Formats: sequence, C-alpha cells, structure tokens
Amino acid sequence: MLERLKAILRARFGTAPALAETHLPNGARGVEVLADMANRRVIRRYTDRPVDDALLETLCAVALSAPSKSDLQQADIVIVSDKGQREKLEALLPDNPWVKAAPFFLVFCANNRRHRLLFQWRERPFVNDYLDPFFNASVDAGIVLATFVAAADRVGLGSCPISAIRNHAQQVSDILSLPDHVFPVAALGVGWPSFEGVMSPRLGLDVTIHRDRYDEDGLREKIGAYDKRREAVQPYKAQRYTDKFGQSADYGWSEDKARQYSVPERADFGAFVRRKGFKLD
Repeated sequence: MLERLKAILRARFGTAPALAETHLPNGARGVEVLADMANRRVIRRYTDRPVDDALLETLCAVALSAPSKSDLQQADIVIVSDKGQREKLEALLPDNPWVKAAPFFLVFCANNRRHRLLFQWRERPFVNDYLDPFFNASVDAGIVLATFVAAADRVGLGSCPISAIRNHAQQVSDILSLPDHVFPVAALGVGWPSFEGVMSPRLGLDVTIHRDRYDEDGLREKIGAYDKRREAVQPYKAQRYTDKFGQSADYGWSEDKARQYSVPERADFGAFVRRKGFKLD
C-alpha cells in the first residue's frame, strides 16, 4: 500500500516524499486513505444509476462539518433538482456539456448575510464592512466544496467543480434567488462515474511547498520541466486562440494558461459583488 501511495504521488508530482508506514499512527489504514485522496480524479461522465437523495444530503452534512472561520458558518449549498432550474443554469454553460450529464447539480454559495442579520436584529451597526467579510465567506464556501468532493470520493461518487458559473454570476444569483451578501462560488456536478477518470499531473512539490520563506529559485526551469512531464502523459488535444498566437510546437501547461488568461474573464464580477452589498476596501 505504501508503494501504491508513492507511485501515485510520483505520477502526480514527479517525486514523492520519503514516507514510511511508521510515520502514520494508524499505519496501513492511513496510507490507504492518503493514496485514495492523492489519486482523486475529476469525473465528467456518469452512469444512469440514480444518486439517493438521502446520500446526497448526508454528503452535504459532512461537507458542512468542515472548519469555518470563527465559527461564522458562511457557506450554503443549493441542490438544483428542479428540471426548469437545471435548464436555466445549463443554458448559461454551453461550453460545459458535462453539466447536463451530471445526475445532480449543486451550487456552493458564500453567505455573509446571516452574520449581518445578527446585527440587524439587535439594531447594532455592522462595523466590519470591508473586504474581509467577502473573503472569509468565499474561503468558507471553498472549504465546504473541497470537503464535499473528498466525501463523495470516499463513497465512490464522481464529481467535477464548475467555476464557470461565475462567468454569469448575476444570472445565477437571479435564478437561485440569492439575496444580498450571498453569492455563488462554484457549482459541482455529481454522479456515479462511468470511467475511472484521468489524473492531471501537478506542478512539482519543489514549486508549491516552501520552507520558512517563499522561494522562486529556478522557477522558470521547474515549470519548463513540468510542461514536458505533463505533455508526456496528458498532452493538450487542442491549442487555444491559434488565430491570435498561432500553432506552438512546444505547447504545454504554461503556454495554455498564458493563452487562457490572455482574454478578459469575469471582468464584471467585482461590480456584481458590490451590487450584492459588499465593500471591497
């Protein structure tokens, strides 16, 4: 089992820490859990097997058991099961065909409204009206989303986060009747997987783990090495914006990401958040 974990980490990052079973108090069981978590895959294709509503609600409960900043509990989950509601949201995401394929569609929202209502009910001023409440609520929602994904994996369900709903934040908010100070962070398609998924290699651990202080030594070379490692196992099927940048003979992750964000995206999100009542000073 330990060798399986190391093999998964090498496939994901190119290297693996020198872990021994003695490093984990619960030995082999702990290694198995870590291996399964490291091996997680994004799933965008599903079987017709229904997902029991009680199981889905249980996973939501597990996700909402995640850590919350100062116990403020600023995350909500909207389970979209009504056909009409689903169709409205799907119409906003024509470039995401896997949205329609998912048996269940969830929207994870940040909620700073409840906290503010506590002040309103007591007729007290909300004195922390600046960027931090927006950020805290966003982080809470992200933690709940990640915990739901991990919980779904443990029971054999597949999932795919969908950040593209923020491309249409106002429309999503209107469809879901989200009040002021509540906004969508990401959606999630959930279902029983029809295949094992594909592992996406990640940047090397020497890029994203730092000791004592942030370190960018050799970063360009390390990202270049990652480009080659990833292309060897997961080459891109198509290049973005060839009309603007042409065809690249050496098209890797770094070129793809540079092209992806060469076009403005969600430029109106700040205005949407301000309309929701947040001050971002």
